[in-house]
Amino acid sequence: MFLKGKTALITGSTSGIGLACAKALAAEGAAVMINGFGDAAAIEAERAALAATSGAGAAYSAADMSKPDEIVAMVESCIARFGGIDILVNNAGIQHVAPIDEFPPEKWDQIIAINLSSAFHTIRTALPAMKAKGWGRIVNTASAHSLVASPFKSAYVAAKHGIAGLTKTAALEVATQGITVNCISPGYVWTPLVEAQIPDTMKARGLTREQVMNDVLLAGQPTKKFVTVEQVAALLVHLCRDESASITGANLSMDGGWTAA
Repeated sequence: MFLKGKTALITGSTSGIGLACAKALAAEGAAVMINGFGDAAAIEAERAALAATSGAGAAYSAADMSKPDEIVAMVESCIARFGGIDILVNNAGIQHVAPIDEFPPEKWDQIIAINLSSAFHTIRTALPAMKAKGWGRIVNTASAHSLVASPFKSAYVAAKHGIAGLTKTAALEVATQGITVNCISPGYVWTPLVEAQIPDTMKARGLTREQVMNDVLLAGQPTKKFVTVEQVAALLVHLCRDESASITGANLSMDGGWTAA
């Protein structure tokens, strides 16, 4: 348990990739704060399980990642409770699928706020504590869409390209201070977020569910397999090791070969 004594804050972590990341970090001894929406009883059960796994405590924040004041309060609460934030995982994300000329402006604003701006607010608030300790790991969940585009996902693609740029800039700013900043760019991972976008894609493209899964979602992944949440979490854990101290400013693809073409 090489993360004993460390604290991790993971946004968007009540399900999917974020929850898998929280479980993996807790398994290495880190205290964790999870964040997101969902059934209160289910979230409490996950929080309790995380605390039992790590032996170091676990907390939950219901902060809305579209609201900067709530984001800042969440980070400050984590620091106050656990004495700092050593590992910050920006994972919160939503999706909407529609042609640009039919894309609701309010959906654009919401996606940019949650998928991109929230990471800026967590990073700016968490960095002083990391600098004071001289150690930190910031990992942003990007996407293959940080490198390539797909039709009907203008806001999501714009936000993920932005996450890649934010990652690089932050990494350069703290390169001499023991803090690394990287992003992981998965291809299609089987999560509630991906499953939820299937109906919209069916409507936008006039396809069946099976056609969306095989001819759209997995069309660009040469492995023809969804990435698993456990695979993403394992890469996150690797980036937290001291052996990974020279990996910073990197956009690490985990996409079954999608962006190799």
